[in-house]
Amino acid sequence: MSKKLFIETLGCAMNVRDSEHMIAELNAQEGYELTDDAREADLILINTCSVREKPVHKLFSELGVFNKLKKEGAKIGVSGCTASHLGKEIIKRAPYVNFVLGARNVSKIGEVLHRDKAVEVEIDYDESQFAFKDFRSSPYKAYINISIGCDKQCTFCIVPKTRGDEISIPADLIVAEARKAAQNGVKEIFLLGQNVNNYGRRFSGNHEKMNFTELLRRVSAVEGVERIRFTSPHPLHMDDEFIEEFARNPKICKSMHMPLQSGSSEILKAMKRGYTKEWFLNRAAKLRELVPDVSISTDIIVAFPGESDKDFEETLDVMREVRFEQVFSFKYSPRPLTEAEGFTDTVDSEVGSERLSRLQAFQDTILDEMKTTLLGKEVEVYFEELRNDGYVAGRSDNNVMIKVKGCEEWLGKIAKVKITEVSRLVQYGEILA
Repeated sequence: MSKKLFIETLGCAMNVRDSEHMIAELNAQEGYELTDDAREADLILINTCSVREKPVHKLFSELGVFNKLKKEGAKIGVSGCTASHLGKEIIKRAPYVNFVLGARNVSKIGEVLHRDKAVEVEIDYDESQFAFKDFRSSPYKAYINISIGCDKQCTFCIVPKTRGDEISIPADLIVAEARKAAQNGVKEIFLLGQNVNNYGRRFSGNHEKMNFTELLRRVSAVEGVERIRFTSPHPLHMDDEFIEEFARNPKICKSMHMPLQSGSSEILKAMKRGYTKEWFLNRAAKLRELVPDVSISTDIIVAFPGESDKDFEETLDVMREVRFEQVFSFKYSPRPLTEAEGFTDTVDSEVGSERLSRLQAFQDTILDEMKTTLLGKEVEVYFEELRNDGYVAGRSDNNVMIKVKGCEEWLGKIAKVKITEVSRLVQYGEILA
């Protein structure tokens, strides 16, 4: 009988891809098969996030639950960004954990599995050329890492301390992975990196030099690839060449995630983001000009140390001007190993909560206005998910989630859909013959 693996993934799309890598390696090296029931698992693995405080608290809560329900002899492992920054502390706080594997050490999963209390968390370990075995959570979408690590020094962010310095993965490996996915029927490629449009800054070894714009051209030339998405580009590196390629390349989906973080140039400076409010607005305006139907999403932190009422109002000004289709918003929480952890001009917690509520209510108002323009619109949808309510779901080119009545025959296909009902998060439509 095969051994069973239960894996819980917290956090970003890069964590999803790391989980896929570990699933593939454990299957190839150790014969593990996935299960969705932790009680029957021989290995329970939690792939963690440490970008915000809440997922870290969730880790230890989940560990306690899994330790109580696991079967006799089952192992528990912790991987990901929280593993990187807490390391041995995880085993001290939860002695029943069998191993800890950092976000930069994913390829060592088969090794640490057999070393009880193993802790592998080096952030300078180079996996940029490791040939992972193949596993994908979806047969319709392929996540592909194009870089590991991050060279930015944002004062609020722990990622450089958990994923190390940025190294680009060689373009020939990326293209080969895209080609293999397309040959297996995947139509949509999702390129992943902490700052994808900083691609090419540093390689490990002697490899062909190129920037992200050229990489997009190479991937779009792969036969069978019909859609390309990526996350996350950094506003600082959104030059004209990149935006113009985004606009004119028909295979690049017309949705852009632009992490704003704050609409105040003063706060952006304190965050060490490298751009101003004016630069961000200029780039967003150029996108809207060249691609009128573009969908722009963003991340916003409220109540960063030193944020005044005026700074917060400037963030609302940017939201009013850009009119984001989606906003991921959070109240600032200090993270260990970051510069901002030592900032003393903190914002009162209740003030921060009130600002977050105001921002989210304002975004809801914007969405309610924007969604009415979708009614009756015809869009092309790539169906990739079968719902249990008689619907299939997928996304339009500009990232609108759309559900239609249908069955599995539509999965993996692109079809023209007319939107018949609108809401803030999901739209409903009918497939046009």
